[in-house]
Amino acid sequence: MDYGKYKYKQQKQANEAKKKQVTVAVKEIKFRPNIDIHDLDVKLRKAQQFLDSGDKIKLLMQFRGREMAHKHIGKEKFQSIIEKILEMGAVVESNQKMMGNRIIAMVGPSKKK
Repeated sequence: MDYGKYKYKQQKQANEAKKKQVTVAVKEIKFRPNIDIHDLDVKLRKAQQFLDSGDKIKLLMQFRGREMAHKHIGKEKFQSIIEKILEMGAVVESNQKMMGNRIIAMVGPSKKK
């Protein structure tokens, strides 16, 4: 067999495998503990769009200054945000973790589409 023909077939097979590949992007949405209702609704609509397109979402709540003294308020609000996103049909991939001045959680689309 001709080596050039062999390389051509290999390249065609690689391109065919690449077409069937699904890439999942990780989108990030940032919140603050004192976010207003309307701003939260806008971010939740954007989260719904990300989930519908099949992307994972990294939810991040950042505390600044005196907000660090009242972390419990931010944690409660973050938990309610996660519950609202779960109602949209998402799956929690990693629960909320406190890392310095941030709370982070990963959410992905459900597999039942």
